[in-house]
Amino acid sequence: MQNEYNKTMNDRIKEKLKTLPTKSGVYIMRNKDGDVIYVGKAKNLKNRVSQYFRHSDKPAKVQAMVDNVDIFDYYITMSELDALALENNLIKKYQPFYNILLKDGKTFPYIKINMKEEFPRLEIVRRIKKNDGAKYFGPYLAGLDPRAILKTISFAFKIRTCSKKFSKEHPLKRECLNYSLGLCLAPCTNKVSKEEYMEELKRVINFLNGNDEEIENILLEKMITASNQENFERAIELREALKMVTKLKQRVVANMPKDVNKDVIAYVTDGLSGVITMMVVRGGKILGIQNYTQSDVSEEETIFNFIIQYYQNMLPPNEIIVSHEVDSDLISAYLNKNIKIVSNPHGINLNLLKMANENATEYLEKHLEKEKLQYNNTLGAVKSLQEKLNLKALPKRMECYDISHISGTNKVASMVVFKDGKPAKKDYRKFKIKTVKGNDDFASLQETLERRLKRLQNKDGESFKEKPDLIVIDGGKGQLSSTYEILKKFNFENEIEIISLAKKLEEVFTVGSQAPKILRYGSAELKLLQRIRDEAHRFAITFHRQTRTKAQTESELTNIEGLGPKKIDALLKAFGTTENIKNATAEELMLVKGIHQSLASAIVEHFKNKTEND
Repeated sequence: MQNEYNKTMNDRIKEKLKTLPTKSGVYIMRNKDGDVIYVGKAKNLKNRVSQYFRHSDKPAKVQAMVDNVDIFDYYITMSELDALALENNLIKKYQPFYNILLKDGKTFPYIKINMKEEFPRLEIVRRIKKNDGAKYFGPYLAGLDPRAILKTISFAFKIRTCSKKFSKEHPLKRECLNYSLGLCLAPCTNKVSKEEYMEELKRVINFLNGNDEEIENILLEKMITASNQENFERAIELREALKMVTKLKQRVVANMPKDVNKDVIAYVTDGLSGVITMMVVRGGKILGIQNYTQSDVSEEETIFNFIIQYYQNMLPPNEIIVSHEVDSDLISAYLNKNIKIVSNPHGINLNLLKMANENATEYLEKHLEKEKLQYNNTLGAVKSLQEKLNLKALPKRMECYDISHISGTNKVASMVVFKDGKPAKKDYRKFKIKTVKGNDDFASLQETLERRLKRLQNKDGESFKEKPDLIVIDGGKGQLSSTYEILKKFNFENEIEIISLAKKLEEVFTVGSQAPKILRYGSAELKLLQRIRDEAHRFAITFHRQTRTKAQTESELTNIEGLGPKKIDALLKAFGTTENIKNATAEELMLVKGIHQSLASAIVEHFKNKTEND
């Protein structure tokens, strides 16, 4: 049946490929449920989209995406620039699973100085506002903490970092602690003129632009003074600040002017996987190096797409050094900034590109294996599970159920969800068993599944309205048979597959098969089933403990005359636990809304008598 589906899918795609125009535009890949899983732009739609469906080796992520494509749509645009804008908007709208870079929205911090303020302050931001009149320094990648840099600046230069509102005409009544510690000139109380303050700010900007000598001398002098005055705590803080300056000096690029700002982008690939390394150079220093795994088809297109996506949230420098040629005019037009892009560097720029290439190569060799292993344990395991169990559909959404109770009391059930082999915790759900009497796990599982499928039929609830591809039951053949009856009751037996995993021998029971299937011990597909089963068990036990504790708590407090559900909730919110309520004084209890003096005394007396009787 799966082969028939793939043949039908391939025929449909093959016919649509014939109709693709050779114009620029945006294409949208959809899975069998109609969900958008990838959005891309192309200078030539026919060439670009056709690349995905040719029989050739592809990166694992690309192949995984292609395997899930049921159909694609496309939009023709007037120009490639329009395609870029439309692609960006559609990615933000749909948040497709395989558009990783724009989806995570990761940004790095900057130090911002808003020059429009009367007395500009220093602050750390992750979002830049273009043309806002502010100065931005950074971005600071891994290895450099802008908070430590800000602290170092405060020890040397007395610039404010607070967000208090004031003006020369409307000063504050008193200074904050920073003024007393010698970390601020206190413009908030007119302790300093604007001219003096701006002079101090120039020294800060000079340091952030790459000049370290002045701040190093100031910190060294202050550290010696603090040590001579036996203020060793301050001396240690100044010593740490000096270490930060030394750390920055070590990042200086030899023979490079201090006012140079540029980014270096290198792409290295083994033909199936690739890594982009981004090196940030500001004020003649390397502020950081960041690696990104990529899985595009064309090397030039990979660099181009990375630049467009990366600088959506980051401030581009005036110059970018790249390892492959790109359309610099299109990039400048899209980012609305004239950027010099160098693809054939010489001298210092060539040395920087070599350094970026070396970092990318090392990352590809040493760290990409971890990503491959993660794929093998998640989506790769999902595919293997489909193959080993002869499942009709790829079990992209798996749900597992478990029951927890003690001798049939406080019965609860858990529903955990894995998507593409990874936990989707926001979709987890809990059930209190309502209709089953005594210790009957079979009936409890049936009730749980019946309630879940009813919610699916009614499209009721975010987690419940999505149909699972595979249901996993913790148990043997009996549990599988009883829950399969519920699938048939709701006519889902042909749409949702169900299996059970028996814990003792890790046997897998499937519908219609007399003998269990034995998955290879230690295999990725067996580990996947074990993970979801164990997660359902953990989630059920945790909920059971919470339910039991709450029941014990409520039964204890409901024995006190005058305490109803609302007052019990108020007490628990205020004190957290019954034990804290037990140890509280009458005066403390009376601070809770609704607890008057006589009731507070009754609570204290109740727990006092209980302790004496115990």
